[in-house]
Amino acid sequence: MTDQIDSQQNNRDSQNENRLIAERRAKLAAIRKQRQPFPNTFRRDSHAQELQDLLGGKSKEELESLDRRARVAGRIMAKRGPFLVLQDMTGRIQAYVDKKRLPDALVNEIKSWDIGDIIGAAGPVHKSGKGDLYVYMDEVELLTKSLRPLPDKYHGLTDQELRYRQRYVDLIMSEDSRKVFRTRAILIDAIRDYLTDRDFLEVETPMMQAIPGGAAARPFVTYHNALNLEMFLRIAPELYLKRLVVGGFEKVFEINRNFRNEGLSTRHNPEFTMLEFYQAYSDYRDLMDITEDMLRYIADRVHGSRVITYQGQEYDFNQAFTRMTVFESILHYNPDIDAAQLSDLDNARKIAEALGIPLKARWGLGKVQIEIFEKTVESRLDAPTFITEYPTEVSPLARRNDDNPLVTDRFEFFISGREIANGFSELNDPEDQAERFRQQVQEKAAGDDEAMHFDDDYIAALEYGLPPTAGEGIGIDRLVMFFVDQPSIRDVLLFPHMRPQA
Repeated sequence: MTDQIDSQQNNRDSQNENRLIAERRAKLAAIRKQRQPFPNTFRRDSHAQELQDLLGGKSKEELESLDRRARVAGRIMAKRGPFLVLQDMTGRIQAYVDKKRLPDALVNEIKSWDIGDIIGAAGPVHKSGKGDLYVYMDEVELLTKSLRPLPDKYHGLTDQELRYRQRYVDLIMSEDSRKVFRTRAILIDAIRDYLTDRDFLEVETPMMQAIPGGAAARPFVTYHNALNLEMFLRIAPELYLKRLVVGGFEKVFEINRNFRNEGLSTRHNPEFTMLEFYQAYSDYRDLMDITEDMLRYIADRVHGSRVITYQGQEYDFNQAFTRMTVFESILHYNPDIDAAQLSDLDNARKIAEALGIPLKARWGLGKVQIEIFEKTVESRLDAPTFITEYPTEVSPLARRNDDNPLVTDRFEFFISGREIANGFSELNDPEDQAERFRQQVQEKAAGDDEAMHFDDDYIAALEYGLPPTAGEGIGIDRLVMFFVDQPSIRDVLLFPHMRPQA
C-alpha cells in the first residue's frame, strides 16, 4: 500500500514539474520574440562575500553616505517581497526592486522571473532595517532563463542518489556540498605547496599505457586506432615516475587520475585521484616521517587545528602515529593466535580457513598472512597507524628487508579502518625485479586478473641504475573523506560513477 501511495505521489510530482517546465518555456518563447534571451553583455565588478566583508560592518547611514555602487550577478534563490535573493560562487546578497526607480515594463517583467533564473543587477549598496546588505537596483537584466524548477528550498535535494547524478543541482541547493569541494581544492593545494616547498618537481606521466603497471589491479582496456594497438588506462603512474628518478629527477610527484576496473562501494570508485611522490636517497622510514608531517600541515591549512573530528570521533594529529608490523598487528588483534602458528604455512592456512577465508593452493605464507590481516585487523586500525614489513609475496615492487628477505621495507597507512597510503623503499635491483615480474606473469596465467605484466622497458631503466629511492601513493579521495567528515567516497567526488538508471 505504501509503495502505491509513493508511486501516486511521484506521478503527481512529475506532472507538476512538467507543468512548471511548460510555463517557463512559454515565458522563454515570449522573450525570444522581443530580444536575445541569453545576453552576454553584463559585466559584474563585485561578489556577494566581497561586499559582505567590505561593507557588512557599516551602518545603514554610513552606506547611504558612502554611495558605494556594485554590479552583481547570480541565481535567484528566493523572492521576499520586493527583494530578490541572489547567489553567486561566494555567497548571497539581496537586490531591491523599487517600483519608483525602475521602468514599469521592467518591474512587470521582474514579476514573471522565476526562482533559478540568473540575473545581473547594479546600483548602490544599502542596508535594510534587519541589517542585510542589498543592491538598490537602478539596472537589472535577465541573463539566463531557468527552465527547470529547483527543489523545495527547505528540503533541498534529499534523494541521495539524485544528489550524485545531478551534482549541479546539489551544488546550487547545498552550501554543505559546496564547502566539501572547496575544502577538497584547499587540501590538494596544500599537498602541492608542501611538496614544491621541499624541492619536489611536479610532473605528468601517460594516462594511456601499452603495459599497465605500478599496482595490482585490473585495468580498463582501450584501443589506439592509428597505432593499431591495444592500450590500457593507467592503474598507477609508479613505473613512469621511477623512470624519471633514473633520469636524474630525484624528487618528483604527480597528482594523478587512475583507473581500476573494480566494483563500486563507499570506498571505491573506478576513477580516482592519487598523489604519488618519490625521493632518492631515502627509505620507507623517511616517508613515514614525511607523511606524518604532511598530514599535520594539511590539518593546519584545512582546519586550522590538528584535532580532527571524523564521524563523531576525535583524532589528534599532534600525537605520534602508531607503527607496527603486519606480523605484530595480527598477534595484537588476535590474542588467540601465537607467533609459532602464524609463522608456519600449514598452521596459518588452518587459521585462515577457520576465519572463513577462501584460499588458493598456490598461495605462500606471506599471502595467507595478508589475508588474515585484512580479515581481522584492517578495519580495527582506527587511530593513525603505519603497518610495516609487508610480505615480499604481495609486494612485487618493494625492496626486500636486509634482515628478513620474506618481508619488504614497506608500509601502509590507515585511519578509521581505511587504507590511506602505501609506501616503500623501492626495489632497484633489476635482476630481483625481473624475477618478481616473472612470478606475477605466472599469477596472471593462473587466472589472477590483477597480477602485473612483465615490463621490459622498466627493467632496462633499472639496468641504467635507480638510486636508493623511496616512493609513496596517497589516496586523495579517501583523505578528503576524512578531512571533510564524509562517510562515502561519492560525497567527495563531483561526478561519481553510477549504475545506469532503469
